[in-house]
Amino acid sequence: MSHTVVAIDLGASSGRVLAGTLDQGVLAVEECSRFPNGPVRVPVEGEDDLQWDVLFLWEGIRNGLTEAARRGPVDAIGIDTWGVDYGLLDADGRLLGDPASYRSPRTEPAVRAVHALMPQAELYTHNGVQHQPFNTLFQLVADRGRTPVREGAARTALLLPDLLAYWLTGRRVCEVTNASTTGMIDPATRSWSPEVLGLLHDRLGVEVPALLAPLIEPGTLIGPVSLEDIPLRTRGGEPTPVVAVGSHDTASAVVGVPAPGRASVGFVSSGTWSLVGIELDHPVRTEESMAANFTNELGVDGTVRYLKNIMGMWIQQECLRQWRDADMRGMSWKVLDAETEASQPLRTLVDVSDPSFAAPGAMTGRIDAWTAAHGEPQPRERAQYLRAITESLAVAYRRALREATTLSGTPIGAVHIVGGGSKNALLCQSTADATGLPVVSGPVEGTAIGNMVVQLRAVGALAGGLDELREVVASSVTTTRFEPAPGRTRLWDEAEQRVFGAEEASSPIR
Repeated sequence: MSHTVVAIDLGASSGRVLAGTLDQGVLAVEECSRFPNGPVRVPVEGEDDLQWDVLFLWEGIRNGLTEAARRGPVDAIGIDTWGVDYGLLDADGRLLGDPASYRSPRTEPAVRAVHALMPQAELYTHNGVQHQPFNTLFQLVADRGRTPVREGAARTALLLPDLLAYWLTGRRVCEVTNASTTGMIDPATRSWSPEVLGLLHDRLGVEVPALLAPLIEPGTLIGPVSLEDIPLRTRGGEPTPVVAVGSHDTASAVVGVPAPGRASVGFVSSGTWSLVGIELDHPVRTEESMAANFTNELGVDGTVRYLKNIMGMWIQQECLRQWRDADMRGMSWKVLDAETEASQPLRTLVDVSDPSFAAPGAMTGRIDAWTAAHGEPQPRERAQYLRAITESLAVAYRRALREATTLSGTPIGAVHIVGGGSKNALLCQSTADATGLPVVSGPVEGTAIGNMVVQLRAVGALAGGLDELREVVASSVTTTRFEPAPGRTRLWDEAEQRVFGAEEASSPIR
């Protein structure tokens, strides 16, 4: 018997609703809807803020679910999105305005207020989370001071996938993989950190834990869809249930890595952000790990995603947006890829995670400013900018993977790139050359596929642990293998030194 599930997969630049049908151990994926996404500039108290148009996203989701229902029975629905951002609900369950974007500049005073009471070194011993000024704990403090009317009316804070699940089912929960991005979870106990909640409530006046919904693990059935105008039903005629998956998109992407035997590979979930690391069964909260700014986010089946956030394709996306505004000609990916591959290798490199690249707009000017300040040749044409971004990402992946293996004591023998970046052959080959390790690219829809196999197990269509789920993924997708070119290690040693000033660089531990 075949089973069909639907993945709602929202990224920072687009959203999609995909249907996956499992038949004889192979999962076939079809698109039901796809729609753009991005932060919207909104004036708040006389200043520009960035918010998510969550009602537009909801309409795209509804259209996708309507199409899925039209095609036939749906046995389950799972939701994944980016982390940290949340919506506030009043006592009647109404949304108190659009959720702020993690790219909002509003959190800088909140970071100072938190660190004045609990420095990052102490925070890290409790939450194991890398410092990011947009972590939820800082956002909650920022909202207390900046939007006191909204904050005072709030009775519940729901992270974005949990907000969407609430709208689908009427049930308020907090899935733990996304909760781990908030900075308020103890990754060893997979529960709220009493020390961090105490700091927020007792010393900073944020009404936590009253705002927080109960934690649940991936695989939990949240409840049946209660939308009366969308006739979603299972093959047995029952209302379709919403299943908690790895609701942080990287958690689902890591499940979608087609590599049974997780200890031997590194992963790169490559999209607007690049999440680079390894999967462990325990957190790493050493001083060295904190200094390297590694994070311990929770994964499916009790795992820990030990990784580093790298700016990712955001820089490329913003350059393309800038060029499209100026010149609509010659912008196909075939043309852009050919231009980039023909451009001079390793001519210009930048630190892709430099904070100067975080905000939207005018990206080429920021690249120019960075290269001028750091003695790198300035790109002079489109292909040079794209080549610089691609190879700079490979340098960042190389460094992060080596740090992950060293800090965790876990060697890797290959790198898997999933997500949109897996389509970029130059990025994949550059990563192989930079790391000295084979790179396996694909699937592009790794996040949605990881979402789907967790659903399928929850409704009884699959059994086993992560290895068994990944065997289904491997049987269902096409991948490409890139071998490192011989004799190029020294070139990438020098490239890393140019970007990071490292005195000594070597390939990741095997």
